[in-house]
Amino acid sequence: MSTEPTSTEPTSTEVVTAFLSALEDLDVDRALTYADPKIVYQNVPLPPARGIEAFERQMRTMARYGTGFEARVHRIAENGGTVLTERTDVLAVNSWRTEFWVCGTFEVHDGKITLWRDYFDWTTVIAASAKGLFDVALTALRPKPGNTEKTANS
Repeated sequence: MSTEPTSTEPTSTEVVTAFLSALEDLDVDRALTYADPKIVYQNVPLPPARGIEAFERQMRTMARYGTGFEARVHRIAENGGTVLTERTDVLAVNSWRTEFWVCGTFEVHDGKITLWRDYFDWTTVIAASAKGLFDVALTALRPKPGNTEKTANS
């Protein structure tokens, strides 16, 4: 029988996955509980948001205009307080959806995320976004089930 004390402190990986889960629920208040007051958030190569206020503004904007977010984690690795993720992110605004590959770096200290930096290919994001717009347009042009128009010869 082991006599070593068990830690109730979540691992860095658990913090990151709980954080991403909160974002998937568009629950900014819950997501903020995982963020350090001095968090740095960056989608490379855009400038970073520094501090909880700047980070909160970006997250609330995402939740206000977005109707869905999903982080499909394919791989996750932890080394100390650093967590690396390889994932597919899905963004939705009403019927528009886009999916793209992302690698993320998270730094976690004392159970709080101090750094979140995502890397992705902008060309892929633009192409996926255009595909999402095309899908919306196609859906709008399709006849609705049960909506049959009578022709002049009917």
